[in-house]
Amino acid sequence: MAYKSTDYKEDEIQMARFAKALSHPARIAIVKLLASMDTCFCGEIVEELPIAQATVSQHLKELKDSGLIQGCIEPPKIRYCIEPENWKKAQKLFSDFWQQSYLAQPKNKPYDY
Repeated sequence: MAYKSTDYKEDEIQMARFAKALSHPARIAIVKLLASMDTCFCGEIVEELPIAQATVSQHLKELKDSGLIQGCIEPPKIRYCIEPENWKKAQKLFSDFWQQSYLAQPKNKPYDY
């Protein structure tokens, strides 16, 4: 994604990357699975989730490209795990976002849904 430097703050761009990576239920399931283990091979994810191997591979690529997970090549396989630095960054960005959004609500008027 290429943005003009004046359009968005770096943390907004990073948060959008994380949000995009988490925008599919299969990716949420993959991240939850990886978070529950130290590391995991693609084949193990395929065994746990009702998703084809090719589909899992594509979702892993999206998560890896976002920086939320990392892959370590152990021929002929790749071992995946949560990328701790970016995971903490994502947690902080989303937490700050939700906190700021909540604090910005008008105190005397609830949102109309």
